[in-house]
Amino acid sequence: MRIARFTTGEDPAYGLVDGAGEKIAEITGDPLYQKIELTGATHLVADVRLLAPVIPRSKVIGIGRNYADHAAEMGGEAPAEPMMFLIPNTAVVGPGEPVVLPPQTSEVHYEGELAVVIGRLCKDLEPGEASKVVFGYTCANDVTARDLQRSDGQWARAKGFDTFCPLGPWIETDLDPAALAITTRRDGDVVQDGTTADMVHGVATLVSHASKAFTLLPGDVILTGTPAGVGPVEAGQRVEVEVEGIGILANPFVRH
Repeated sequence: MRIARFTTGEDPAYGLVDGAGEKIAEITGDPLYQKIELTGATHLVADVRLLAPVIPRSKVIGIGRNYADHAAEMGGEAPAEPMMFLIPNTAVVGPGEPVVLPPQTSEVHYEGELAVVIGRLCKDLEPGEASKVVFGYTCANDVTARDLQRSDGQWARAKGFDTFCPLGPWIETDLDPAALAITTRRDGDVVQDGTTADMVHGVATLVSHASKAFTLLPGDVILTGTPAGVGPVEAGQRVEVEVEGIGILANPFVRH
């Protein structure tokens, strides 16, 4: 299933998106907490505004340098264990929403990624148990103020500004994340062309590792890392992150 969160101008609602990505069948309540039941209302995707498909209840967990080629372009090696950092949920925005470049930084980079949405409260999982708690997958852009990442020595500010974590366009619940193409385009030009098959640590390992540090709650999101090809984005440009089997997340960048 493809589950979208959207608005027609009223309160946000959830719906099931058809295979063509053209229609949404509205459902009752939040599917993370309630059984999926159709309301009978349908909408054209073109007639609604898609929102971030999930607003994490407690946290977004980022994974650093989870592709060897990206680690190399950043001047290092992939870590032996997953490198985790936290992003506030206030950084999350949806498809089409502007990413605001703050005055504190002059070097902002895009990072196209596969994101994992947790569906059940869990703690201390083994990798073999991870699939039981994954609700689905969506696209993410782990926007990073690279100059602040270097100067701060830790990544909370560099990755945590408001609007720095676009998610969308919807959650795909039926997906094998093992070998999905990840393509990032800046103003239509391909700048990242990778595959999740090149992850150093796969999804099951990441979910297990995170759960052994933090209790994971329904709606928490794990960003699984970015392939090589990260680079700068300026105000006035548009970045698209496409993950095979999910769709395209597109956001314009503007200056504060």
